[in-house]
Amino acid sequence: MSQSQAEEPTSYPLQTAIWPQPGISTETSAHFRLKGSVGVSLTQGGADFAKGGRMSTASYYNLFNLGKWRRNAGDLPLELQLRGKGRFLLSIHLACRNRSTQQLFSEVVTLDGLFRQPFAPYADASTDAIVYFELRALSDGRLDDFTWATEQAPVSEPDLMLSVTTFRREAEVAATADRFRRFRAETDPREKVRMLIVDNGRSAEVDDGEGITVIPNENLGGSGGFTRGLLAGRASGATHVLFMDDDASIQMEAVSRTWWFLAYAQDPRTAVAGAMLNDAKRWEMGENGAHFDLGCKAHFAGLDLREREDVFAMEYDTTAPFGGDFYAGWWFFAFPVAQVEHLPFPFFVRGDDVSFSLVNDFNTFTLPGVASVQESFVDKASPQTWYLDFRSHLIHHLSLPEKERSWKELQRMVLNFYLRTALRFHYDSLSAVNLALEDVLRGPGFFDENADMAQRRSDIKAMTTTEAWQPISSPPHPRRTFLPRPVRALLLLTLNGHLLPIGGAKVALAAEHREDFRMIYGASEVTCLNVDRTKAYTVKRDRGRWWRESKRLLSNTLRLRRSYGRVLRDWRTGYEGMTSAEYWDDKLRLETAAK
Repeated sequence: MSQSQAEEPTSYPLQTAIWPQPGISTETSAHFRLKGSVGVSLTQGGADFAKGGRMSTASYYNLFNLGKWRRNAGDLPLELQLRGKGRFLLSIHLACRNRSTQQLFSEVVTLDGLFRQPFAPYADASTDAIVYFELRALSDGRLDDFTWATEQAPVSEPDLMLSVTTFRREAEVAATADRFRRFRAETDPREKVRMLIVDNGRSAEVDDGEGITVIPNENLGGSGGFTRGLLAGRASGATHVLFMDDDASIQMEAVSRTWWFLAYAQDPRTAVAGAMLNDAKRWEMGENGAHFDLGCKAHFAGLDLREREDVFAMEYDTTAPFGGDFYAGWWFFAFPVAQVEHLPFPFFVRGDDVSFSLVNDFNTFTLPGVASVQESFVDKASPQTWYLDFRSHLIHHLSLPEKERSWKELQRMVLNFYLRTALRFHYDSLSAVNLALEDVLRGPGFFDENADMAQRRSDIKAMTTTEAWQPISSPPHPRRTFLPRPVRALLLLTLNGHLLPIGGAKVALAAEHREDFRMIYGASEVTCLNVDRTKAYTVKRDRGRWWRESKRLLSNTLRLRRSYGRVLRDWRTGYEGMTSAEYWDDKLRLETAAK
């Protein structure tokens, strides 16, 4: 029965609306499915309807994943709350994998303020289930807001501390702080959500107060900054810490959705991982969780958030528990402090989030609409990121017993990194991979002594001779054609011309295609463009440099093979010590700071 009473029973907002927002995402079709005379406000939120206009929340940002909530909290009594004005046909739908979509409710309703409609989905729901609603305007009207809610009280009230690490990005972190203050002033319960800004650059221009604290920190990269935040959260009594980037390119409602999901969690290990959306294409999924096994493998990369069936399939697939090799990116990751047995390893950046997820026992969920807009990893690739990625990949397998692999399997990983650099003539990156392997062979002590990465950053910058972006005034037109597959197979046998004295074409590639091998087979020169096509760099086949770096990599892998048992022991022991609170207290000079 519909309810519209003067005194309403208490309710709790499990998931409120996310509206398109300038600066984050204005991809309306990823938020709602609209038809006819209906428009969404980008400044105030809400939607205005003329008669016949239709809106559906069968969309990435606003569907309600019943399966995930059911696994997290059991069978809660549910209701849909609408705020607005006008006469509408309201229908609530239940969609399950491989089943017909069912209507749970369909009636003409009149909105005049708050409207509450209970519904009971469980009898007809399978494990993978999604709920959404549709509105069709029968007169001119407006929808101000909506919420999926329950009358059942949460099982806890998490004390959630947002930990933001920043390094000399004064404007970005100040904007994030302002947005958080506005959000906190309007959210409930506001006293249970706060922000800590860890300032690695000691340059942030943000004042303490209104739920925000700023602390200066040693510049030990993201690893050191987020560890400082975790230790501060633990010391202040936070039950959960949320790691997030300093530009906080998220809808702040994602923080609210996370808090309420944690508040109803029956498993104390429950954590929430935010997705990453492509900054250049904000309708495109970059990563919705990932797993690590001889490499980082993003889930649902490239999925179009405007396509309903693809979004539904993604939500169905992510309802079941993730495997033990799942990890969460630190652009948005909320986790229970009590479950942390190992602090981050001092990687500086890259790999710390992977290791942290693998070694601690979290029960991680992804939630619709909980996402951060980020620059693509492919766009950011450089010799330094290749160095950081390869060394962390190798260390994960050496230091974590559950990720131990045979020497033959590790060889596959080394070969993968080799081909991805050598075939594309990225010899700077191949040299960085060699340096990473040599540093891993130096043992955990090297990472302790170089936790600030100052020397290695300088070394890698000095050896980057060809893969450095340069301004251009007239960008070449990217080539998008492929050679036939048999020809590409033959060229692979020659390592794209390195083993045979053949010529080749000059190729230009957009940034997102820099690692598409189909486009570089048969080339002798490759020009890579950035996203805006304002910068480029050019690499050429160089057999002399290829041969030197190839011999170096072969020598390094043979060194690892000869000393594999000792290296395993050293890294197992070193990892334990360098992820302890005692280690980080000393590294961050916390005892000195306390005095």
